Amino acid sequence: MKVLFLLFSIAIAFLSVAFKDSIVTTIDFLKTEYANINTTSFKGLPLIPPPAIYGAPKSANMTVTRAIRKAFLAIEQSEGAGARVRRSIGTPQLRNFSPFLMLDHFTIKPGAGFPDHPHRGQETITYLLEGAVDHEDFAGNAGTIEAGDLQFMTAGKGIMHAEMPRQNADGSANIGMQLWVDLPEKLKKCEPRYRDLRASEIPNIDIDDGKVHIKVISGQSHGVDSVKELAYTPVWILDVEIKPGGKITQNLPEGWNAFAYTLSGSTSFGVGADKTLVGQFHNVVFEQKGDEIYAEVEDGAKENGRFFLVAGLPLDQKVVQYGPFVLNTQEEVYQALMDFQTHSNGFERAKGWESEIGKSMV
Repeated sequence: MKVLFLLFSIAIAFLSVAFKDSIVTTIDFLKTEYANINTTSFKGLPLIPPPAIYGAPKSANMTVTRAIRKAFLAIEQSEGAGARVRRSIGTPQLRNFSPFLMLDHFTIKPGAGFPDHPHRGQETITYLLEGAVDHEDFAGNAGTIEAGDLQFMTAGKGIMHAEMPRQNADGSANIGMQLWVDLPEKLKKCEPRYRDLRASEIPNIDIDDGKVHIKVISGQSHGVDSVKELAYTPVWILDVEIKPGGKITQNLPEGWNAFAYTLSGSTSFGVGADKTLVGQFHNVVFEQKGDEIYAEVEDGAKENGRFFLVAGLPLDQKVVQYGPFVLNTQEEVYQALMDFQTHSNGFERAKGWESEIGKSMV
């Protein structure tokens, strides 16, 4: 036994010397990223995966195109107070797709909205496509996002807020996307925060001789990086529009879960036998294996194809959800309900609070 232990010790020493630089780089990186994980100053993990953790980018002849796991229509349903949503993630069609909890394509007509309600344990990302939506919370934060803008909200240990549409002069609906993203377990009790991203701040790039237009909301596309430090959980979000005859090969971090939600037109995803033509309002779920996706719109198509491409780092943790409370155990969900009802442990300011914008629903 002593001899085996000696040999094992020698082997470890040898490996430590041989891979010293790599080990030190990785440890230093992790120490830096997680040093403040339980404080309000934690900025989240990097949107652009560092080579120290994920390895160097592959050359073009080494990349693997992701296959399609499934594609399905998002069925319209009622939600909130009179709003209509096409929900694809968070339905029997697609659950436990970490880190994603829910995806709604919402339509809010005059007189409808999402009045005062709580959250704990997740982040919400709202992308407005048409109109304007007002926001207000129990901490005194208030603002408006308009077409092309996004709001990244971290609920953390608890928030109570309202999201209400502007009443458009022409009576038109307010339309957008809302994605719920799980928080790492160690950040479930972080302080709530917001980050508004204006349309003018979002980098854009045109490829394929101008036939493909990409808004790099979060992440990286064809050498263009997004604004950083938007969310705690690493998520890439791209708004892609392809003209007839256009095509795109988009790199994604290997091992991340990814999907594309089709906003308009028809787009073909995949290559070879896996190539699939997908119409409007569908969620295309990609296999985890591979490091790029391919999409194109046929040359004879009558309209552009537009889709919302999202990829996120899977979290190795259990998800227990009850409505707007997303935790890791049943006991934590019970505690969240108790905290909200007793106005404690993050919900102190909910006592007696009513939003001004929510009063329009009364």
